[in-house]
Amino acid sequence: MSSWLTVLVVVAVLALAGLALSVRIVKQYEKGVLFRLGRVVGVREPGLRLIVPLIEVLRRVSLRIVTMPIQSQGIITRDNVSVDVSAVAYYRVVDATKAEVAIENVAAAINQIAQTTLRKVVGQHTLDQTLAETDRINLDIREILDGTTEEWGVVVTLVELKDIQLPETMKRAMARQAEAEREKRAKIIAAEGESLAADQLGAASDIMMAHPLALQLRNLQSLVEIGVDQNTTVVFPAPLMSTIQELGAFLAREQAAGTTPAPASTTPAKAAAAPASFTGSAVELSATDAGFNTDDNGAPAARPR
Repeated sequence: MSSWLTVLVVVAVLALAGLALSVRIVKQYEKGVLFRLGRVVGVREPGLRLIVPLIEVLRRVSLRIVTMPIQSQGIITRDNVSVDVSAVAYYRVVDATKAEVAIENVAAAINQIAQTTLRKVVGQHTLDQTLAETDRINLDIREILDGTTEEWGVVVTLVELKDIQLPETMKRAMARQAEAEREKRAKIIAAEGESLAADQLGAASDIMMAHPLALQLRNLQSLVEIGVDQNTTVVFPAPLMSTIQELGAFLAREQAAGTTPAPASTTPAKAAAAPASFTGSAVELSATDAGFNTDDNGAPAARPR
């Protein structure tokens, strides 16, 4: 009786051990590839699956997207500039059977092919293209990787350049280039402003030529601006030279009339000598030269009759 009990216990233990070895759980994001005596017999969906121990093997393959960083690569661009470029790739398994049978280690294989593809694609572009056309480079790398990994049952969904390290000498050269470009734009803008100002001044001169009174009003406005400070000297603009000459002649006649009687033989030519001095394009006429008396503060006083 005890022997039969021992046999039953042994059988129960073996049954439990066999059941434990035969039960497999496939998760929702996985698929199971079933091998029977070394041959692929099918793919098992997520859930509880039973296999025959020692005869069948169930390999589970994840279908989730994998983030794979591509370590920095020292690359020489087409214009012989050394740069360090790093990237990141995203891929996922779409065929569990191929990913398990066609290649031994999917992650390591994609990492190595991504590094070589990165060096190849970036090396075909110049430095300016590498910096400005990153979207195109990302697309080229993804297409090459996708075509290579298709036989492995893997799809590369995205590749992005993460960092581009430039030599210090190249950084300084690019900074000087950018500064020169900004200076060029500033000079162009200043030249355009001078051109527009010249056009407006030309239009204003045409208007003043058509309306001489406008020029006189502008001159008077200039005198008002000069007279803001308490000055004893008045500077008359060059366009008023004819007026100054007439004013000088008038003041000379008045001064001569105030001191001595004017002889009848006095000719207008002698009376036309004006105490005004002309220098360049401007004329300076002081209050004392013009015949005005000034007080101690320099303000004009009434001339005695």
